[in-house]
Amino acid sequence: MIELELATKKITTDLPAFVMGIVNATPDSFFSGSRGGIERALQLIEEGADLLDLGAESTRPGSEYVSEEEEIRRLIPLIKEIRKSSSIPLSIDTRKAAVFKAAVEAGADILNDISALEDAPELADFCAKKKLPVILMHKRGNPGTMQKNTEYTDCFSEVNDYLINRVDFALSKGIEADKIILDPGIGFGKNAHDNFQLIRRCGELAGGKYKVLMALSRKTCIGEATGRPVEERLYGTLAADLFAVQKGAFMVRVHDVKETVDTLKVLKAYNNQ
Repeated sequence: MIELELATKKITTDLPAFVMGIVNATPDSFFSGSRGGIERALQLIEEGADLLDLGAESTRPGSEYVSEEEEIRRLIPLIKEIRKSSSIPLSIDTRKAAVFKAAVEAGADILNDISALEDAPELADFCAKKKLPVILMHKRGNPGTMQKNTEYTDCFSEVNDYLINRVDFALSKGIEADKIILDPGIGFGKNAHDNFQLIRRCGELAGGKYKVLMALSRKTCIGEATGRPVEERLYGTLAADLFAVQKGAFMVRVHDVKETVDTLKVLKAYNNQ
């Protein structure tokens, strides 16, 4: 059994990894199936999600910045609707302090920050005080430009060094080590070769001392491997998630919860033989 300590409770799963379902309150996320509100959230809960990741600003390659006000307008009503019927942990995919603070006030539990606390360093103090888990992700540049610079001398080492640096910052601000989750940022300024290297070595990040989230669902590298458009990348995603969990991923962030849960149930049965 694996576990994650939140501010006021602990969540557990007997599967090999937690399943985080994606709900995008946006008009332009790269996979249209992830877009939606309370109906999608309730569907993913019914399908077995351990937690939900709510986003109100698309960070797909080429996406544009969304204002704090617009993010809050999209996000807070959704959180309040979910909280009317479910206590499922809610992760908030944002890099803005005002947005995350408003989300926590409405009932959110986890910060998922693609800037790894660089865009809003004050969130480190806030999360430490509130005892909230933090997901720290690697990216290069910003979503609008990140796929224009995907060359590394040694991608794994550079991503690893960056994440260690951000872990040190988080620890220095009082965030507890067991509440730090690392995300190597698949597709955020990397080519297909480097993305698959990061999948293969995800359990080695920061010396294997911290929890690792892998967000692979329907991404470009899956399309490059399979030759499939985003709408047809489910099976490729399930394979990639399976490999990632076998290599040490603690959590997978997915569009397709039911199918992912089934895949992890089979892996559990396999491991128990």
